[in-house]
Amino acid sequence: MISLFKGQKVDLTKGNPGLSKIIVGLGWDVNKYDGGSAFDLDTAAFMLGTNGKVRADSDFVFYNNLKHSSGAVQHMGDNLTGAGEGDDEQIKVELSKVPANVDKIAFTATIHEAEERKQNFGQVSNAYIRIIDEAKNAELIRYDLGEDFSIETAVVVGELYRQGSEWKFNAIGSGFKGGLRALCQNFGVNV
Repeated sequence: MISLFKGQKVDLTKGNPGLSKIIVGLGWDVNKYDGGSAFDLDTAAFMLGTNGKVRADSDFVFYNNLKHSSGAVQHMGDNLTGAGEGDDEQIKVELSKVPANVDKIAFTATIHEAEERKQNFGQVSNAYIRIIDEAKNAELIRYDLGEDFSIETAVVVGELYRQGSEWKFNAIGSGFKGGLRALCQNFGVNV
């Protein structure tokens, strides 16, 4: 298992020949705070072309669009048990089914109704993303985000990207203000 730091890139398929089905697991803890509202973090995947934008709104896979039409990306929803113990949400990716004109898949986390509930990522700790080889149930890569967020309400956690015939992973960890709407605008999704 490779543990990454922010900005680090690592080969995914080159060192794992035959790897096709992976699970992207995201997890976090919420610090004690006196706001009174529950924290609802949502993960999503944006399937992007070479221009860094979605090809269509359907390339945005999230709680209201759980499965991409190609079958390549599937959001597993909020309630997962079993092997994914510890992950709060999981997204399955089948690399061999990713359309050829999708260059990268960005994985994000946002706080639902953050402004109304006066919540931000400064109140979240121990956030991580990990990539699991589904066939072997083995963790391949893990990136712990650290505590460098304060007022942000959305984070691009990491991305899978294509280089020739290989897939790599980039630990991004960049925060946005403006929640899911800001992310959608950034990636070209109509909101």
